[in-house]
Amino acid sequence: MEQKVRSTTILAVKKENEVALGGDGQVSFNNTVLKSKALKIRTLLNGKVVAGFAGSTADALTLFNKFETKLQESSGNLVRAAVELAKDWRSDRVLRRLEAMMIIADRDHIFTLSGNGDVIEPDDGIASIGSGGAYALASARALLLNTKLSAKEIVEKSMNIAATICVFTNHHITVEVIPS
Repeated sequence: MEQKVRSTTILAVKKENEVALGGDGQVSFNNTVLKSKALKIRTLLNGKVVAGFAGSTADALTLFNKFETKLQESSGNLVRAAVELAKDWRSDRVLRRLEAMMIIADRDHIFTLSGNGDVIEPDDGIASIGSGGAYALASARALLLNTKLSAKEIVEKSMNIAATICVFTNHHITVEVIPS
């Protein structure tokens, strides 16, 4: 069995004029919890952009730095920065071996990025990655359609639901919000 350190479960929700991105705090090595209060999300560009990662921590930190550079080079244009990072990630010999995924968002867009060159904007304003991602995504979709909760409240509740189901996700949730 391949041994891996994992950081998991990131969820982004856009509702009306608010975008919220949340991450749990668990870092696991195979079936052992190494850390329970890791910070997997960041605000960039003076709070105008949020980013979160799932996967190998060192790889994700490398991607955060590369993305921040691309964001500065594109004068804060999230779409251009996302595409340029994805192109580099897919074509660079070192970067393409990185094992992580990212969600990046500003008040207008949410994108999921992968090392395959994917830059995916969800149709419904909800994106999730990581081991508990499918659980968080399903919860968020149900809450978005059937409640009047804010984007932040949907992220918090959905991440907690994922944490009750996924052994690689915990209840130490951090949420960042980009208001309109």
